[in-house]
Amino acid sequence: MGKTIIVTGGAGFIGSAVVRKIIRETDYRVVTVDKLTYAGNLDSLAECLTHPRHSFERVDICDSESIRRIFQQYRPRAVLHLAAESHVDRSIDGPAAFIQTNLIGTFTILEAARAYWMKLDNVDRAEFRLLHVSTDEVFGSLGPSGSFNEATPYNPSSPYSASKAGSDHLVRAWYRTFGLPVLVTNCSNNYGPYQFPEKLIPLMILNAIEAKPLPVYGSGENVRDWLYVDDHADALLLVLEKGRIGETYCIGGRSERRNIDVVRALCRVLDELIPERSIDSHEQLICYVQDRPGHDHRYAIDTSKIESELGWKPKETFDSGLRRTVEWYLENRAWWTRVRSGAYRGERLGIIAEG
Repeated sequence: MGKTIIVTGGAGFIGSAVVRKIIRETDYRVVTVDKLTYAGNLDSLAECLTHPRHSFERVDICDSESIRRIFQQYRPRAVLHLAAESHVDRSIDGPAAFIQTNLIGTFTILEAARAYWMKLDNVDRAEFRLLHVSTDEVFGSLGPSGSFNEATPYNPSSPYSASKAGSDHLVRAWYRTFGLPVLVTNCSNNYGPYQFPEKLIPLMILNAIEAKPLPVYGSGENVRDWLYVDDHADALLLVLEKGRIGETYCIGGRSERRNIDVVRALCRVLDELIPERSIDSHEQLICYVQDRPGHDHRYAIDTSKIESELGWKPKETFDSGLRRTVEWYLENRAWWTRVRSGAYRGERLGIIAEG
């Protein structure tokens, strides 16, 4: 079997990091499958688009006929399934797209993969893998102590996390019922280059660059575990190559931070790199806004399993990754200017209308 990997959602934030890594560091061929919704951006794959080992298919993962055709045409060894609607605030504004993409789309990928896998010869069938990439948000909210691990019960709070929980269950069911060789990962909050600017860190960076307010939900006490996106890409390829079929691996940065502390850390880096002459510090731009409905208080990931079984650990600390991220946005204004000129311009999402 040829060494070809299908990456769904490969023009998104995490997906594009995975595609760039595969092209740079392996000899695999990559087929990027992406619908190019608001968060999909071919600019994020600029270095890969003309590479002889890369192909791009603009396809909705819910389009079963096109997905079946892609499997037959490219004959993959593996699938990295990252395509998903992924923003909590958007799921509050419009849950339907999350049910369609995250549940129906995952079902479509699973059925196409199963049909393809069943027709492979014994050698190729034994090599095939499908890695489903999920989130720690499926586990709900933690109290002041403890961490999520692979045995944590699911308790999702938002339409987004509920739809991802459902997709995780589908993947595991296709393994248990049909024997499809799957792996599942649940990861903490990612940050880094090429992230769509509705997420906390890029939104704060871009607002600060433009001396706009830095809006923090509630009192900023919500805690997340932060992981630099390239470390996540490393983990995904390691799980794909060496993970045990049917297993789940939790991936995190062991970098818990309150949201307000993340924003303050960003301000310190920004004060150094782009001192704003009209203010003493970017912290003066911080403001507090109405919290989102059902906002989980705390997430934390226990990464003991992937560390002990596969030998993975993140290379970046939170501080080193944060500096690299700020520097990238400062050096790549053209990328985020084009993004902001499109479907998203920094407006507040996730407010439930009254009345």
